Amino acid sequence: MASNNPQSSQQPSVEKLFVVSLPRTATTSFCLAMLEQGFTVAHTAYTQETFARAKVIADTPVFSDYARLDRLYPDARFVYLERNPDEWLPSIRQLLLRMQKNLQRQDGGFNPILKRCYGEVFGQYSEAELSQDQYLLDCYYQHQQQVVSYFAERDQDFLRLQANDPLWWQSVATLIDHPMTPAPFPHVNKGGKVTKWNDLKHPLKIDSTRNGRSEDLFKTLYR
Repeated sequence: MASNNPQSSQQPSVEKLFVVSLPRTATTSFCLAMLEQGFTVAHTAYTQETFARAKVIADTPVFSDYARLDRLYPDARFVYLERNPDEWLPSIRQLLLRMQKNLQRQDGGFNPILKRCYGEVFGQYSEAELSQDQYLLDCYYQHQQQVVSYFAERDQDFLRLQANDPLWWQSVATLIDHPMTPAPFPHVNKGGKVTKWNDLKHPLKIDSTRNGRSEDLFKTLYR
């Protein structure tokens, strides 16, 4: 569905808006919200073309590579979505259990960029470790601390945003210095479902890969 935002044809002056929070922190919901505000959006990005075309980018590799992306895009802005850890725990546990085989296999599985990013945050976890809340909470808070420390004293570039904040759009508009339309924050991918983005058809949605293939960003974007 096309955006009703009267500003939809006017992209902000900031180069990119990166969502640096971990999976299952309402990143898909935020991406949907930004689509409806008239922005080109990629939920995961694995090619130069995706990075070039998308104004808003979330998930992998952003939550792991935000420092490199900060250097690559010096005019970018960054959003960290806050989610109650008690709500995040069952959701991320279910996701990691579902992804474990393809994340950890040596003969294929997911693309190497995704595998690297998840490995840097969650390690080579076992099912026993995933059953322990403290293991996942340690991953969550360590990542959060790293992000907050990196963006310390950079309020003009960085926003910590509660996903249920009714004025979320106002905070983002201030961050990127661009008008946005008042709108409720959508909540999707509930009940363990994570397919909303893949199923979505929208003219401003940017594919993560080209022809199903990812590129080695260290040889392209990060060289």
